Amino acid sequence: MKAILIDEFGDTDVLKVKTVEKPVPNDNEVLIKVISTSVNFADIKTRIGKYHAAGPPPLIIGLEILGIVEEIGSQVQHTNVGDYVIAFPKKGSYAEYTVADAMLTYPIPAQHYRKFHGAPLVAFTAYYLIKRVARFEKNESIVIHGAAGGVGTTAIQIAKCLGAKYVIGTVSRRSKVQEALKAGADYVVVLNEENATGKIMKYTNGNGVDIILDSIAGEVTENSFDYLKKYGRLVIFGDSSGTPANIKSHLLHSSCRSVLGYSIGSMRNDQPQLLMEVSKEVISLIAEDKVKIHIGAEFQLEHAPQAHQFMESRNALGKIIIHINEV
Repeated sequence: MKAILIDEFGDTDVLKVKTVEKPVPNDNEVLIKVISTSVNFADIKTRIGKYHAAGPPPLIIGLEILGIVEEIGSQVQHTNVGDYVIAFPKKGSYAEYTVADAMLTYPIPAQHYRKFHGAPLVAFTAYYLIKRVARFEKNESIVIHGAAGGVGTTAIQIAKCLGAKYVIGTVSRRSKVQEALKAGADYVVVLNEENATGKIMKYTNGNGVDIILDSIAGEVTENSFDYLKKYGRLVIFGDSSGTPANIKSHLLHSSCRSVLGYSIGSMRNDQPQLLMEVSKEVISLIAEDKVKIHIGAEFQLEHAPQAHQFMESRNALGKIIIHINEV
């Protein structure tokens, strides 16, 4: 089969299509013919050797797929050959075929499969962040940093579906404002150009917000306490700024505010049953068009280097899709 196999860490020129052996599933796994995958920041980190969970080369990168089940292991029960699925594969997704644990494979309605391009990572991340980690309740207000990206645009829609009072997105540049508004944000703040605290306090009538979803870290995290309510929850699930935040403990105990961490990668590895528990809810939201995955760009497998370059330019809005097999 064809796959992007990295022999060494480096720039985008290490992303070369090669012929490799087709994987074989074990008793608790499924073999999936990959329709599409997507580009995530973890893929960039893997390519340059800064994603510790990936392991050493040679390796196939990629975290998620949309595909069709071609073979199942003897112990697999909830998935059948021919099912359309979304999944988190065992060893990379930039390939014509991949293997995934049955617990990390989720059947989807075949007639709606096109709605699920780029869905697994952003949909499960956003839903779990809001519903389970942040313990969202109806009529609460929420700030979503990085609101024009894949997780951001999906989280905006999920927050609105669950009954948020205000959904306020933040973006890094003005050209991204419309993407967040299109996803359903009530207000959008441009962090590099505006006084975020002043704007958010104005939009919430001086009350601040109940929940903040933060994938940026650094100063963005530190400044978030200026508009996080008493009993509010700050959920950190990334550090795209590359700078860790310094959080002062006195900002927490007297105000009963919480700082929470989340990694879908850790949950995928340690407690996959928790993702299975919410899978039907996540899939229903997408199948019923209550949540739409925003696609920012599409590439073929042989153009993976260009897809990575586009991701690194930070001009991407929504998900970057890599198409692999035609259906």
